[in-house]
Amino acid sequence: MAEGFGRYHKKDKVKFYYYSFGSVKECLDWNEKAKVRKLISEEVYIKIFGVLETLPKEIHQLIKFTNDKLKI
Repeated sequence: MAEGFGRYHKKDKVKFYYYSFGSVKECLDWNEKAKVRKLISEEVYIKIFGVLETLPKEIHQLIKFTNDKLKI
């Protein structure tokens, strides 16, 4: 998401926010794999999952805000 903030044009920002959304989905997948492979405890898995599950909604809100409010 930080890369999106560094962009000056709306389309560029939104494109990088969508990349962030994909990265969150990838992190969710790797978190699941780490749990299955017993690389992390159930407690750590739950903490990570709790943070990651809120991000897609927040990213979509950011995309909507950018599309609605940004004039550039």
